[in-house]
Amino acid sequence: MQISENFTYKQLLKYALPSIVMLVFTSIYMVVDGFFVSNYVGKTAFAAVNFIMPVIMIFGFVGFMFGSGGSALIAKTMGEGQSEKANQIFSLLIYTSIGLGVILSIVGVIFIRSIASALGAEGQMLEDCVTYGRIILMVLPATILQFEFNMLFAAAGKPMVGMYVIIAAGITNILLDWVLIILFPFGLKGAAVATAISQLVAAIVPLIYFSRKNSSLLQFTKTNFDTQVLLKTCTNGASELVTTLSMSIVGMLYNMQLLKLAGENGVAAYGVLMYVSLVFLTIFIGYSMGTAPIISYQFGAKNHTEVRSLLKKGMVIIAAFAVIMFSAAQLFAPLLSTLFVGYDLELVAMTERAFELYSFSFLFAGFAIFGSAFFTALNDGLTSGTIS
Repeated sequence: MQISENFTYKQLLKYALPSIVMLVFTSIYMVVDGFFVSNYVGKTAFAAVNFIMPVIMIFGFVGFMFGSGGSALIAKTMGEGQSEKANQIFSLLIYTSIGLGVILSIVGVIFIRSIASALGAEGQMLEDCVTYGRIILMVLPATILQFEFNMLFAAAGKPMVGMYVIIAAGITNILLDWVLIILFPFGLKGAAVATAISQLVAAIVPLIYFSRKNSSLLQFTKTNFDTQVLLKTCTNGASELVTTLSMSIVGMLYNMQLLKLAGENGVAAYGVLMYVSLVFLTIFIGYSMGTAPIISYQFGAKNHTEVRSLLKKGMVIIAAFAVIMFSAAQLFAPLLSTLFVGYDLELVAMTERAFELYSFSFLFAGFAIFGSAFFTALNDGLTSGTIS
C-alpha cells in the first residue's frame, strides 16, 4: 500500500500494524528487562531501575520530538511533490539528532548521581540508579535515533522494515538479559549492557539501511543546516515531547512520594504498573504514528475529504481499542502482578489493586494520543500542543 491511497478501515489497520507491533515489541522487551531484574537481581535493583528510568527517558524523548514533527513535515513535503527536499529534511534531522544526543549523553553521565540523589534515592538504591543510568546514557544517541526511526520508517513507506529492526533489537535484549543475568551473573550491570546493545542495534541498522540505495521513499543525501526546518520540526513535534516529558515528570514525582509513603515496595509496584501500561498505551501510540504520514500526505495533497475520513475512522478504531484494553487490564491484573513480584505477597496485592484502578485511564488515553498526533500530522503544532 502507498500513503497516497484512499484507505478503508482494514487498510488503515494493516498499514498501522507494523508501527503498532514495533512499539508493542519495544515495550515488551523493556518489560522482559524488568522481569529479569525483579526476579533474578532483586527488589532494590528493580526499584532503582524504575526510579531512574523516567530521568533517562527525559533525555531520550528528544527522538520523539524529531520523529513525530519530522515525519509530518517530510510526508507533507512528499505530498507536495518535493521528494529531494524531503530527503534533505530527513538527513538534516538525523545528523542533528546524533550531535544533540552526544551532548545530552555527556551531561547525563556527569549529573546522574546528583539527579538521583536530589529525587530522594540513597544507599544501595542510589548506587544502583547510578550504575544503570550511566550505562544507558552512554548510548543516548542510539536511544534518540531508535525513537526517531520508529516514526520515520512509516514516513518512508517501509513500516515493515522498521518492525523487523525493532524485533531484532528486542530479541537481542532478551537473549543478552538471559546471558548476562542468569548464565553469567553480572546483575544490574548485565541488564543495563543488554539494553544498551539492543538500542545500538535499533539505531545502527537503520543508519546503514538509509545510507545505501534502497526501495523506500527516503535516503541520506547532502543537506544544509536549515534553522527554519529544525524550528518547524521542533514546534510541530513539541506536543509529542510534552506528552512524553509529562509522563516522565509525573513518574518522577510519583516515585519521590511513593518512596516516602511506601518505601521500595511503593516504587516497585508503580514500576510494574508503568511497565505493563506501556504495552497497552503503545497500541494507541503505534496506530497514531503509523497513520500520521498518510494524514500528512493527504493534507499536503489538499485532499481534505480523505483527511476527514481518516479522522472519523481513526476515532472509531481508537474507541474499539480502548474497550478491549480496559477489559484485558481488569482480567489480567492478578496474573501480571504475580509475574513480576510473585516473591512478595504484600507487593503483589498492592500492585494488583493499583493496576485495577489505573486501567480506567485506557478508556480515555487513546483519544488524547490520537487527537494530538492528528494535528501534528496536519503540521498544526499549536493545537496538538494544547491537547497534550
